[in-house]
Amino acid sequence: MSELESFTMQWNYPASIRVGVGRIKELPDVCLELGIKAPLLVTDPGLKALPMLQNALISCHESGLECHLFSDIKGNPTGENVEAGVAAFKQGNHDGVIAIGGGSALDAAKAIALMVGQDRPIWDFEDVGDNWKRVKREGVFPVIAVPTTAGTGSEVGRASVITHAQKHVKKIIFHPDMMPQVIILDPELTTGLPGNITAATGLDALSHNLEAYCSPFFHPMAEGIAVEGIRLVKENLPLAYVEGSNLVARTHMLVASTMGATAFQKGLGAMHALAHPLGALYDVHHGLLNAVLMPYVLKMNQSVIEQRISRLSLYLELPGQGFGAFFDWVIQLRSDLGIPHTLSELGIGENDAAKVGLMAFEDPSAAGNPLPLSVEQYQSLFCSAVRGDL
Repeated sequence: MSELESFTMQWNYPASIRVGVGRIKELPDVCLELGIKAPLLVTDPGLKALPMLQNALISCHESGLECHLFSDIKGNPTGENVEAGVAAFKQGNHDGVIAIGGGSALDAAKAIALMVGQDRPIWDFEDVGDNWKRVKREGVFPVIAVPTTAGTGSEVGRASVITHAQKHVKKIIFHPDMMPQVIILDPELTTGLPGNITAATGLDALSHNLEAYCSPFFHPMAEGIAVEGIRLVKENLPLAYVEGSNLVARTHMLVASTMGATAFQKGLGAMHALAHPLGALYDVHHGLLNAVLMPYVLKMNQSVIEQRISRLSLYLELPGQGFGAFFDWVIQLRSDLGIPHTLSELGIGENDAAKVGLMAFEDPSAAGNPLPLSVEQYQSLFCSAVRGDL
């Protein structure tokens, strides 16, 4: 049995996950197993004309499924995008959603499936307190998730990050039933990713695992998943970046991404607390923001995560010892992957520093940071990332 053949598996944690090369061909069967006869296929605008999408549509139609395509989604999906998707779902008399694409498509698709049967605005289901209990559960439709990037892990998430365009703020919309029923991890779908997207999404997966690992909350199971997820990124992201068609590396990165989103129920932190408002204000790729912010947040948290990171460095078998060895690895990895060192290289200046500091402080992800930060500390952290001060 080849290494790739050994990766053809079916797991049932945290949902039903089908892993392996070519498993996208099982999509019609999965629909039928879930009782979906008329799926709405939700995808990124950049993917809709690609062979992988056209083949998926043809395969569904040949199996007798009434499948239609929706792709009116921004890179940071908005409430308006979700509303348009709900309208398309109702117009086509659909009974389920297939999400194929990166994090934006998956997040939008899950939100569409949630909102079809609701009579409240989407913002009423923000992940605050027990807002999720407002959802009419009978109005939530099933989702099949097929990621084409290895980063967000949205395929195993119970939430969607949606931008409130009028307020220029990202909101986390949550309900347990938003978890897709079936996930297909097919590495062939990721081999066409350009190097810069492979890098940014891969470091997004690292940020999820790393912030989950460093979160102070007690969740040993999530912590164990995060540690192994970080190892998979270390050993496979550089290879996937250099050898885009390497299916072994691509498989490992898809799994690392899924592990990160499974682990971060333990919590996230300052990377995401800053990346969310910056994405909403500047419409910059979420994974790229996390990649740039990573070393600045590590430095800010050093005093309280040093021992934990030292243990991680030993597990990763890094040269050198302790926090410094891990920090140096992060800096080198970013450089090797062509990640900018500063936010200013992304066109972000300090003009909105006060606003960013307050938005980061108020972001739900801030609660998981190992070191509680004030508005002023978030503002200072942001300015350091703009200038490149480490």
